Amino acid sequence: MSPGGPDRANLDAILTTAARDRKRLDSQALGAFSLTLLGVASVVGAGIFVVTGDAAAHYAGPAVLVSFVLAGIVAGLTALCYAELASAIPAAGSTYSYAFAAFGPFVGWFIGWDLLLEYLFAASTVAVGWSGYLVDLCASVGIQVPHDLANAPFGDDAGIVNLPALGIMLLTSGALYLGTKESAIANNSMVALKLLILVVVVVVGVFYVSASNLEPFVPAHAGGFGDFGWTGVLRGAGVVFFAYIGFDAVSTAAAEARNPRRTVPIGLLGTVLIATAIYIAVGFVLTGMLDYRQLGVSDPIAAAIHAAGPNLEWLLRATDVAAVVGLASTVLVTLYGQTRIFMRMSEDGMLPPAFGRVGAKTRTPHVSILVCGVAGGIVAAFVPLSVLGELISIGTLLAFVIVSAGVVVMRRRYPDLERPFRVPALPLVAAAAILSSLALMATLPGATWIRLAVWALIGICIYFFYARQHSGERMQAIAASNPGGLDAAEEAIP
Repeated sequence: MSPGGPDRANLDAILTTAARDRKRLDSQALGAFSLTLLGVASVVGAGIFVVTGDAAAHYAGPAVLVSFVLAGIVAGLTALCYAELASAIPAAGSTYSYAFAAFGPFVGWFIGWDLLLEYLFAASTVAVGWSGYLVDLCASVGIQVPHDLANAPFGDDAGIVNLPALGIMLLTSGALYLGTKESAIANNSMVALKLLILVVVVVVGVFYVSASNLEPFVPAHAGGFGDFGWTGVLRGAGVVFFAYIGFDAVSTAAAEARNPRRTVPIGLLGTVLIATAIYIAVGFVLTGMLDYRQLGVSDPIAAAIHAAGPNLEWLLRATDVAAVVGLASTVLVTLYGQTRIFMRMSEDGMLPPAFGRVGAKTRTPHVSILVCGVAGGIVAAFVPLSVLGELISIGTLLAFVIVSAGVVVMRRRYPDLERPFRVPALPLVAAAAILSSLALMATLPGATWIRLAVWALIGICIYFFYARQHSGERMQAIAASNPGGLDAAEEAIP
């Protein structure tokens, strides 16, 4: 056992496996640019097409711009905590590995287990949303997709099977299977097109902004907390914060990033900065083009463009293309994050070893990709969006809490651990990130908490009947195989 007891042995083992992952995966696949676009693909997804209008229409009015600034600050605080841990522990397991190192195997298992389901439902949710935009885009060019083949067999608008949702899950899984570098090229292309179209929307939309739509900037308080006024701005910040969930996927790419101690923090912080700028710009144009009371629709961008008149009909089709392409990239990145956590938990003994296997030619965790792609595809094909939408977010917010607390614990427990990036004013930053995440968790519906409890109970059973013993033996063996301990493990990672 490593000097310092079992906790030190766990950290030794985590860093040793991180170094081994870099040898068996394509460790030169992603640079700072690709990592940033990986995060942007996840964050600037469905939220840009829905959340902006919802927050403006029901809570903040034109002051939704301030809501985005506040949400961006909170996301930035959490991203700072992720950046320090990613620079110190550049492992593919991301939050799972950080929690394992800071709090031990049980907490590591708990958050890893929860995130597996979270990523699965997130990818499936976006896939179902993508299906809806694809059907609309096809209809705009005269192609009619049969209703029964584009809707799940349950819910208010039941069909037989959602084939487009199943198709995008399998297509993105196939891209991930072929290789990380190839997936990055596809993602970079999709994100670039999406951002280009959004920039066009902003540049063109500015000429249709009416000052009257921006007055009053902060609508008068209408009664209860969150009913416009400055409390509405705060409530709006809570709503739009959920649009930022997903930037943590960048940290799952550590094993396939060039110089991860430097590039992963750049990707994390760059994602939050770019996303905040985009959300503010789009929010300004939307609330300026159309009265905020009319933005509470499923597609506020289309509503604002419609209000500008027939001269911008061409822009409507462009935004549909942006939605289809953009949401496809979001599915890709979400599946990427899930498969890497799946792989890492398997290699640590938490799950059967088959899920950790890496293809010799593709250098990707092909078994995990196949399992996640098929499982996610089945969920997307047969579960309606109304159900899926209630089952996401809480696991990611819980991960934010654990990561923010973990930075403080790791600073105190391992003061000499190499940290190329350090969180400034750590106690204040970590406390603010923890409190804001807990506050948002408190706003989630009871059904979400019940889902968390049920899934956690299943996970606890698996942990004590399988993961605890196998992981303990596996981590001890890994730590023993590295006689140089922590110093040797750190030196093996660039």
